[in-house]
Amino acid sequence: MQRAFANGRVIVSVGDLTGCAGDAIVNAANSSLLGGGGVDGAIHRAGGAEILAACKELRGTRWIHGLPTGEAAITTGGKLPARYVIHTVGPVWGQRTDAPVLLASCYRRSLEIATENSCRSIAFPAISTGVYGFPKAAAAKVASTTVTEVLRNSPIDEVHFVFFSEPDAEVFLTHQTFDES
Repeated sequence: MQRAFANGRVIVSVGDLTGCAGDAIVNAANSSLLGGGGVDGAIHRAGGAEILAACKELRGTRWIHGLPTGEAAITTGGKLPARYVIHTVGPVWGQRTDAPVLLASCYRRSLEIATENSCRSIAFPAISTGVYGFPKAAAAKVASTTVTEVLRNSPIDEVHFVFFSEPDAEVFLTHQTFDES
């Protein structure tokens, strides 16, 4: 299953994010940057020790207290086919009233960092919709609206949304706000 939107600049598919061979993939990380479960654990396992070492360096320098919610940071892709991993920390649903704003910041900051590093393609998972509990339909609207806004003035050629399961992709497709093309 694959669908394209926004004149082919946005592609929605089901698959393994760690197999994406573009410039960057986005890690739905926790603030420690030291690995975890879900997407975070899969990226660290597939990417190898280079990613963990780069995350430890970030923790020892710029993000001593951890990566804040809504912020993003870039590391090597390690053994992944992607050149870079952009780590972002999504909000935990129900803990803060500004969760939608923070989720939008995750997408915006990831795209900004990708642009700063001359990336032409980027692949996202569904940030915060797993154990962080963000409602999937609401997350789809935030993600698609934010990406649409950023792409208006962005040199990025392709934004991929890669979902783990067909039902997750269907929720996204039902609630996204992209123009069909």
